[in-house]
Amino acid sequence: PEAYYVGAFRVSHGCGVSPTVAFRVEIPDGINTARPQPKPGWTVEIERTPLPAPVQTEGGPITERVSAVTWRGLLPPDQFDDFALLMKLPNRAGPIHFRAFQTCEQGGRAWVDVPAAGQNAHDLENPAPMLMLRRPAAATAAPAPAADPHAHHH
Repeated sequence: PEAYYVGAFRVSHGCGVSPTVAFRVEIPDGINTARPQPKPGWTVEIERTPLPAPVQTEGGPITERVSAVTWRGLLPPDQFDDFALLMKLPNRAGPIHFRAFQTCEQGGRAWVDVPAAGQNAHDLENPAPMLMLRRPAAATAAPAPAADPHAHHH
């Protein structure tokens, strides 16, 4: 939580024999800073949405956040590629799901399925990319052993 994180979304195949021509990622609420990594040969579209109230960041207050990023280019169906974002993660633990949309010359897939409680994401047909946030373990020293009240004093 609250860390800067670079994550890549991997597109590992096209739509059958049809190449991928666009990849869109929606940025969930709580992530107020998101910057796409440029890709040679691809254009990047950044969508912004107003924040309900200004948010203080390292670079000063912001009044809008990136809500979605779309890369447009051409990825042959027999090749893979990664689409990377730099994000400031929210101050909470638990899973964050990103709705992702793969558009092909013919067809496409919406990677938007989120598992229900107790359901395995691997059982979903089109699972949404997920990032699990965990708070770091507290760096506390081990407690000193308690004094033994039965120790003999000489």
